Amino acid sequence: MRCSKTLCGVCLALLALPALAHGEAPIQLTLKDHRIVPDHFSVPAGVRFHLQVTNQDDTVDEFESYDLKVEKIVVAGGTVTVAAGPLHPGTYKVFDDYHPDTATAFVTAVP
Repeated sequence: MRCSKTLCGVCLALLALPALAHGEAPIQLTLKDHRIVPDHFSVPAGVRFHLQVTNQDDTVDEFESYDLKVEKIVVAGGTVTVAAGPLHPGTYKVFDDYHPDTATAFVTAVP
């Protein structure tokens, strides 16, 4: 069975994706005044990525996303790093479970 040039190119690109994500710096998010800053950011679809969340509030927050399957307590003044993805193209919600009415943000996975 012969491998087409297109199929070989796609396979090589897919193999390269984890290496591209590995060296990337984490995306910086801040919890401040019970809001997530920035409240929208993008990541490449199909690539694992890291979010570094710093809590500048005086209270404990819980960074969470059902879509990304992450849940992490962030103490006042603390910083946590969570891994997420790879994601299909689309928009996904993250939030502070203790302040879900004000602390929400959206990540868009772009092809």
